[in-house]
Amino acid sequence: MGFTFKNFHISQEHTAMKVGTDGVLLGAWAEGGADILDIGTGTGLIALMMAQRFPSAHIDAVEMDEGAVADAHLNIVRSPFRDRINIIHTSLQDYHPQNGCRYEAIVCNPPYFINSLKSPLRQRSTARHADTLSCQELARHAERLLKENGKLSVIISAENKETLESEALFCGLSIRKIVYVRTKEAKPVKRCLMEFTKAFPAHCDVHEAVLALPDGRRTEWYRQLTEDFYIR
Repeated sequence: MGFTFKNFHISQEHTAMKVGTDGVLLGAWAEGGADILDIGTGTGLIALMMAQRFPSAHIDAVEMDEGAVADAHLNIVRSPFRDRINIIHTSLQDYHPQNGCRYEAIVCNPPYFINSLKSPLRQRSTARHADTLSCQELARHAERLLKENGKLSVIISAENKETLESEALFCGLSIRKIVYVRTKEAKPVKRCLMEFTKAFPAHCDVHEAVLALPDGRRTEWYRQLTEDFYIR
């Protein structure tokens, strides 16, 4: 079963990780540029969202899972952004752009379970667990692939925030923005939207956001962030 947005449709028959709030949040929030890299594109959701938000951008999207690549190709070809998104079947570790080019923006919704029980389904476990892409590897390869003024934007579980921050700093990346995300006001912080740069920023913009009101409706912050994508 797929998921239809205002300007494109996501088929996800062969993908372990289906469309979820994390991907939508990152795709609607992340900074873009003329050249964008989507790490672990899955269904191609975030790549499509970035293409919609940044009409002059070219997006390369890497994905190591064969089933996800099949879904991503289908979703891109059927979209109005097909000429600006390139799906590449490889891992981040093995990805080396032609001519050594670098990116103005990198986006990633990484595997986020580090010390938890793994699913017996290999494909789903790979998509959800950090064995295939640790915080250290994400930071190191992002630094390798970013232009000097480039930005890395990620969404990560709150429990892994400090690990990623430490690894990024070690690799020469500093936090420029962070949003602590709660599903509801009374709930603990569940996710963190984070933006890193190679330059050392004068300050870090820190915000908190809530996704749902007590009656289940989207908050104004979440509604405004995603209004160009959700049909209702």
